[in-house]
Amino acid sequence: MSEIDDIYTIIIMEHSANSTNRHELECENCSLHGHNPNCGDDITLHIDFDDDKIKDMSFTGSGCAISQSSTSIMIDVLRGKTVDEAKKIVKIFIDMIDRKEISSEDRQLLKDSIAFSNIANMPARVKCALLSWKTLQQKLNEM
Repeated sequence: MSEIDDIYTIIIMEHSANSTNRHELECENCSLHGHNPNCGDDITLHIDFDDDKIKDMSFTGSGCAISQSSTSIMIDVLRGKTVDEAKKIVKIFIDMIDRKEISSEDRQLLKDSIAFSNIANMPARVKCALLSWKTLQQKLNEM
């Protein structure tokens, strides 16, 4: 395992075990539910929008370390972004997981979520990593 893979593993495990993003938000009509029937991952995203901006996000739920850390990292990456910025970053993340070519500029937008860049090598974990991102993408596409 390379040093960068070790760093990615640490990032994933820290977010899985100690997520400060795991709690409910006090806001109306701000919850989105996502479920992965293959492994039982179950998340609820709580998103507080302020006009065209993601003011705050959090999540509740249960699942494997990959789904929980991916959700927490997504929240850190997208909090404070506009809807259009969030749509772009979500698409870049999904493209990365789908092994599509992404620019180095786009890779920088992913911040810590780049830790999942090799998840495609573990096909059984791809849906776990994508659960929260695709759940959010559905909501963003409605806006």
